[in-house]
Amino acid sequence: MTPTFDHLVKQLKKLPGLGFRSAERIALNVLVEKPENLTNLVEALESARLQVKRCSQCGNLSEEEICDICSDERRDVGLICVVEQVPDLVAIESSGSFKGQYHVLHGKLSPIKGVGPSELNLESLEKRISQGQCFEIVLALGNDIEGEATCHYIVDTIVDEHPLKVTRIGFGLPSGGNILYADQITLKSAMDGRRSYES
Repeated sequence: MTPTFDHLVKQLKKLPGLGFRSAERIALNVLVEKPENLTNLVEALESARLQVKRCSQCGNLSEEEICDICSDERRDVGLICVVEQVPDLVAIESSGSFKGQYHVLHGKLSPIKGVGPSELNLESLEKRISQGQCFEIVLALGNDIEGEATCHYIVDTIVDEHPLKVTRIGFGLPSGGNILYADQITLKSAMDGRRSYES
């Protein structure tokens, strides 16, 4: 095609979930098939860049200083669910299973990738806990080495000084999953997280 078109495809390909073919289809769509959508897309991106920011309390996306979840008086301020990224918050919130507040770390500890405590949103978590309103922290981080290391760090350096309950989300087999195809870590988590059977 042209150098400018190729550059657009290259930039689109950097987005998560888009391969070369998907990026190329999007570029062709906005340039050839539906060029009237291009102006709206550019305006929406620019508007989001200027107006959407992190909530100063939890790190969620917000257009105000405090996000809608943190400012919702119906939420339980004593219950904080710690997640790695905003999509994790969205997934839990979509389930309707949690009525407390959240705290987004924007990553997890990974010395190999150069991510240390100072790169994570830990300072505001410590501030929230030290205010004394929190009675339980729910650690909803991934079931991998980095997720476990981050959980240990939070418990050992932040939570340990405060008298509050710390829980970890359960891991195991997905609904409809088959034991035969589960990996060893998933099976171990499922066994470790077993509970009383209620018929």
